[in-house]
Amino acid sequence: MKVVFLEDVPGTANIGDIKDVKPGFARNYLLPRRLAMAATPAVVKSAEARAQREARLQEARDAEARKTAEKIDGISITVTARAGNTGKLFGSVGAAEIAGRVGELIGAEVDRHNVLLREPIKELGDFPVGVRLTKNVSATVTVTVIGEDGTTAADIRAKAEPEAGSASVAPPAGVEQETDESAGADAYAVADDGETGSQE
Repeated sequence: MKVVFLEDVPGTANIGDIKDVKPGFARNYLLPRRLAMAATPAVVKSAEARAQREARLQEARDAEARKTAEKIDGISITVTARAGNTGKLFGSVGAAEIAGRVGELIGAEVDRHNVLLREPIKELGDFPVGVRLTKNVSATVTVTVIGEDGTTAADIRAKAEPEAGSASVAPPAGVEQETDESAGADAYAVADDGETGSQE
């Protein structure tokens, strides 16, 4: 069945597209939701005009979004969260919170679905996160998560390094540590006593 798309349908078509689709898909999904109409000459003409208007509007939105992207691309957003001694969060930082902070930054509401976060952030650190401003324009911000007391991921690493370096155990008091030379002498002595180091 040939239809004209009246709205964008992600993964299927854009507004104004004329496509052949399965009749069941058209009857059960596209037509009832007014996403498409049967491709009669009058509908095609109307859809083409609407598509041209939408393209002009989209270009205007994209132009404005590009200005915003230039301002915020690469900028750092600091989020405070409760964390343990290892830097793991008691909870997580999700798309909704990041969307709110970006919205404050640009002075406009940002839908959490436009925050391109694969999974919630669960530890202290710096995380690059994409933000879709329009369907054609995106920007990347750095989300810096710190502890409630100001602890950063760098503080956690710095604390862990000395502890890792002090892992060697000193010999008990009064016990001399064996040197390589004394160890070698003992080994030769054993060889002589056992007569295993025969030389011709």
